Amino acid sequence: MTLVKTHIGRRSFIKNTSLAGGGLILGFSWLNSCKSETAKKMAAIEMPKEWFEINAYLKIGDNGLVTIYAPNPEFGQNVRTSMPMLIAEELDIDWKNVLVEQAPFHPDKYGFQFTGGSRGIMSRWEPLRMAGASARHLLCQAAAQSWQVPVEEITTEAGVLHHEASGQSAGYGEIALAAAALPVPEEVQLKEIKDFKIIGNSHKNVDAKSVVMGKPMFGLDYQKEGMLIAMIEHPPAFGMTLKSVDDTVAKAMPGIKEVVTIKSYKEGFEKGGFDTNAFPELVAIVGNSTWEVMQAKKQLKVEWKPITAYSETIKGFRGEETKNIPAGLESTASHKAQMEEMAAKTGKTVRKDGKPEAAFKKASKIVERSYSAPFLAHNNMEPLNAFAHVTGDKVKIAAPIQIPALIIPALASSLGIPAENIEMELPRMGGGFGRKAYGHYVVEAALVSQKVNSPIKLVYTREDDMTNGIYRPTYHATYRAALDENNNLTALHVKAGGIPESPLFANRFPAGAIDNYLAEEWTIDSNITIGAFRAPRSNFMAGAEQSFLDEVAEAAGKDPIQFRLDLLQRAKEDPVGERNDYDAERYAGVLELLREKADWGQSHSNVHRGVSAYFCHNSYAAHVLDLTLENGTPVVQKVCCAIDCGIVVNPDAAKNMAEGAITDGIGNAFYGEMNFKDGMPQKNNFHQYPMIRMGQAPKEIDVHFVQNEVNPTGMGEPPFPPIFGALANALYRATGKRHYHQPFITERPLVG
Repeated sequence: MTLVKTHIGRRSFIKNTSLAGGGLILGFSWLNSCKSETAKKMAAIEMPKEWFEINAYLKIGDNGLVTIYAPNPEFGQNVRTSMPMLIAEELDIDWKNVLVEQAPFHPDKYGFQFTGGSRGIMSRWEPLRMAGASARHLLCQAAAQSWQVPVEEITTEAGVLHHEASGQSAGYGEIALAAAALPVPEEVQLKEIKDFKIIGNSHKNVDAKSVVMGKPMFGLDYQKEGMLIAMIEHPPAFGMTLKSVDDTVAKAMPGIKEVVTIKSYKEGFEKGGFDTNAFPELVAIVGNSTWEVMQAKKQLKVEWKPITAYSETIKGFRGEETKNIPAGLESTASHKAQMEEMAAKTGKTVRKDGKPEAAFKKASKIVERSYSAPFLAHNNMEPLNAFAHVTGDKVKIAAPIQIPALIIPALASSLGIPAENIEMELPRMGGGFGRKAYGHYVVEAALVSQKVNSPIKLVYTREDDMTNGIYRPTYHATYRAALDENNNLTALHVKAGGIPESPLFANRFPAGAIDNYLAEEWTIDSNITIGAFRAPRSNFMAGAEQSFLDEVAEAAGKDPIQFRLDLLQRAKEDPVGERNDYDAERYAGVLELLREKADWGQSHSNVHRGVSAYFCHNSYAAHVLDLTLENGTPVVQKVCCAIDCGIVVNPDAAKNMAEGAITDGIGNAFYGEMNFKDGMPQKNNFHQYPMIRMGQAPKEIDVHFVQNEVNPTGMGEPPFPPIFGALANALYRATGKRHYHQPFITERPLVG
């Protein structure tokens, strides 16, 4: 067994000996776990007569039921099922007797409550198992003392303690009272992977029935007595701000209580990395019902004026960064011209191996291609919303948000209320993908509540949501490859940039696999707000890189998968440089599994195949996409997917995430695009911004996981980036036409 010292998180390891109903209560500030309120239906035994509830703990009821508060916000990645599995495994409890409740925001007790970056399971892998193992240790110790036997002779199984020699046994609930009085152990033993019974086996989403039945779980479902509805009016274009408002007609309409203007940030407030806000000065209209507010909103007469250029310093995860926000009204046409101009210039060198300039001069063949992708809107199924009630120096928030801790400084500053007086509930999110990491809408709701002195629910319309930012940036990348007379790849040059950030990952594959390598980047300032979008930056670079490698493999006369494997073999045996951020052996392993499972190399009548692989978020994913042409229209028949994300905690959930990522990626590759004219977004709802339909999704998705004993790594994002390249490469084989610019549907005709 693995021995783990509990003092790793000793400040966070809270033992509360208060009891109710004979229950054992263990709290852990690093506890990120479990299931949901709906789990009561799953219990095989009746609920305990009494639960003793505090925010951060593992509870064992007097009848053996276990409840764990789940601090991580949930937006569909199924952490409210997978996380409790970690605790249940080490606790050695029957899964059907595990219940979960959603914890509120409380950083002192739960640590950093963050959903995003594919870090949920990875960051909680050891702490959650430690929580279960520590509780089991105390139970065993209490039983040993009660039965007067050595603790080493106590065994557990499915929530029952046993002493084989004496024939004594007891359920966890019977021993919980005595266990609560014992000191927290200095160290505990974790199970060996081979002994897992719960981890690695599929368990259904504990919220599935509630979601399907339409139970009130989401932010938009939140209700409070006396609650009013608020909506916002923001500038019609980026590069504009509020000048004046005439609310005379709107305020006189039925059900309307107030029209107010708000500023999200006080002067001098130091922004963090997720305090991005496209329009910090807004008009908010407040009334009794959604319909009344929507009608009155149409009667507002608002004037807007151009912004002046400014700079601001942001303190993000990577330290201080100065951002320049230019004045003016930007357009997609001018963006394209700017990016092409920058792509033609020398960029900032980020990495250089060998002598790439000399290698290109000696090359027998040079392949050069450029790729681009537009701004993308997140389009969560649930638009932005937040409940807020500000009363004096107290604040109550209920909001679907990915990183609640990072909005607290802005809330405290804008409201003039101490951070410790802000209470927040975390309802389930109806989609996130990075958009709900930016909590300006929470600040807006609180400011409106403070101004009107009433509980309010702020609701963005779909049009508000889609035209308010925060978008995936628009990107451009140019790749060049040098081949010698034997068609060996001797040099590679990548130059990438975007508005307003670069997508470049200079130390990822194929860096480290080529003697002569050059990576450059550039950026263009913009007043269009951008932010995290599922697998940030990777979602573009993977498509460009993998499309280009496919074309280079063809120029070299090599099989696409074998071409990549040969490069990875070099990176494994004799890597170039010391900053390569991928494991060449694991990368190759996922490609080899894919080649086997996809039956690569076998001919399939009228089926055109594309392959792609990528490393991001500490995991490796690869796809083979099978495409047919039906009356000239491309139809995705099947995607075979191979993933190395370490130990898979809940295979069912992991497979679902892969299926969602693949479908989402195909939709964005084919159709996703937000363009601008004079600063104004040209699409404001789904009739203009097409999303993938059920009939356009792959007919079959076949997901396989590399079996290893590596600690879990990212899963939600890694399968997303490589699907862009797999689709582009399959389209080429179907039509004879390469696709360099997303969305592919605009590159008419799709068929060559």
